[in-house]
Amino acid sequence: MSEFVYLFRSTLAQQQQAMGTPENAQKSMQAMLDWMRGLEERGHLKSPGQPLEPAGRVLRGQERTVIDGPYAEAKDIVLGFIVVEARDLEHAVELAADCPMVLGGAAVEVRPVATPML
Repeated sequence: MSEFVYLFRSTLAQQQQAMGTPENAQKSMQAMLDWMRGLEERGHLKSPGQPLEPAGRVLRGQERTVIDGPYAEAKDIVLGFIVVEARDLEHAVELAADCPMVLGGAAVEVRPVATPML
């Protein structure tokens, strides 16, 4: 089994829709917890990861330019991550397909964890 990181990406509008009211926040959080519990029960959840704050900075290039926000694209924010174990990249993508965030219109970026170069 290999390890993969799921980066949960959303726009601010999508996040507001999912979490904007106490009822929506409870429903969204419960759906994510149920999905993650299913991954754990099937032996795929390596680490529950952490939610991330929307604020942050990106340091880029030899000039060390600092950009506000941890954005992959101007409209996206990374909300959090988990680490899963799967046979291969295709299997990791299959496991992410039922993620409530995907079903709600957001995105899950699936990235293989690199083998240390020691």
